[in-house]
Amino acid sequence: MALLERINAAARKKVFSLQEAFVLAWNAIRFIFVPPFYREDVIQQMDSIGVQSLGIVVLTGFFTGMVLALQSAVQMQRFGATTYVGSLVTASMIRELGPVLAGLMVAGRVGSGIAAQIGSMRVTEQIDALNVMGTDPIKKLVTPRLIAALLMLPALTVINDVAGIFGGNVIAKFYLQLPTSLYWATVWDQISNGGFVLRFIPNDFVHGLIKPFVFGGIISLTACHFGLRTTGGTEGVGVSTTRTVVTASILILVTDYFITQALLALLPS
Repeated sequence: MALLERINAAARKKVFSLQEAFVLAWNAIRFIFVPPFYREDVIQQMDSIGVQSLGIVVLTGFFTGMVLALQSAVQMQRFGATTYVGSLVTASMIRELGPVLAGLMVAGRVGSGIAAQIGSMRVTEQIDALNVMGTDPIKKLVTPRLIAALLMLPALTVINDVAGIFGGNVIAKFYLQLPTSLYWATVWDQISNGGFVLRFIPNDFVHGLIKPFVFGGIISLTACHFGLRTTGGTEGVGVSTTRTVVTASILILVTDYFITQALLALLPS
């Protein structure tokens, strides 16, 4: 009976935590349209989430593109199809690797930072002070981070995609001896052959921009959720940051699968 009671208590705790996460997400989204608007906080978070993540995102994209082109070339040389390296790198980066890698990098760098910052405010009772002053912590702390992440993740993903395609170009030129013009021609062929939405927007761009928008929401809300639930002093802050990175990374990978399934059904190539 004691074991069953512990299982029941653990299950109720998980359900309650999930309910809190959904309530937090609803309030954070609702406060986007309710004054007062903390524009300076949003700009500050955009700098923290977007500008300060540029270095790691560019390096990740560039070397991923190089490795992708190199590994593909080894296999494609057997069939004399190395001229299609540009197409393969472009499709892989724009549709999958760009959004997922940018999301994971931001989850590791920014998600942990948000959880640590809000968690520290929780254990030092600064959030209680906000409540006493009549300031809603969700509106002041969560909504600006949510807006900034929703805006900056797609931008970082585009930069990651471009860096990856340039990385593939380096391998195509210096390892496969392919002309740069041929490489970029195959890049454009891949984008145009994937189809268009409303005649002008390539399907690949739709695939590549919807995902980071969702990932931005996952990262910011997960980090804020664990930050606000922090207990136990500095040790609790460390636990919250770890849970944020692990949970956000898993959610990104799981969500990526279901978004891909939905987009392939709605926007077949």
